[in-house]
Amino acid sequence: MTTYLLLKTLHILSSVLLVGTGFGSAFYLFFANRSHSVAAQATVARLVVRADTWFTAPAGVVQLASGVALAHWAGWPLSTPWLTLALALYAVAGLCWLPVVVMQIEMQRIAALAVIDGRGELPPRYWQLARRWEALGYPAFVAMLAIYGLMVMKPTLWG
Repeated sequence: MTTYLLLKTLHILSSVLLVGTGFGSAFYLFFANRSHSVAAQATVARLVVRADTWFTAPAGVVQLASGVALAHWAGWPLSTPWLTLALALYAVAGLCWLPVVVMQIEMQRIAALAVIDGRGELPPRYWQLARRWEALGYPAFVAMLAIYGLMVMKPTLWG
C-alpha cells in the first residue's frame, strides 16, 4: 500500500471520528438536557468535554493536515473551487466549534456544581449556554455534511 493510500485511509477514519464523535456527543447532551436530570446533564457534559478533548480536537487537526497533504500529492491546488469551498466550510465548522468547546466546559462546571450543591435544577446561565451551544451545532454539522459531499463528488463550481 502506498503512503498516499495510507494517508487517505487515515483521512477517512479521522473524518468518521470527527463527525461521529461530534454528532454523538451533541445527540447525548441534547437529550440529557431535555431530561432535566441534573445528574445526567452533569455526567453527559463531563463526557462530552472529554470526547472533544480526546477525539474531536485531535481528529480535527489530522483532518486538516491530511487533507492538505492529500490535495498536494494528488495535484489538486487549494484554489480548486470544490476544495476552496470545502476549506471555507471547514473554517465555518471550526469557528462554530471553538466557542462550543468553551460553552461545554462552562456547562460542565455549572452542572457539576449543581450536583454537589444538591440543586434540583440548573440556573438560567446553563440554559442560556445550552441554547447557544445548540444554535452553533447546527451550522457546524451541516457544513461537515456538505464537505463530505464535496469530497466525494468534486463538482465543478466556478471558473
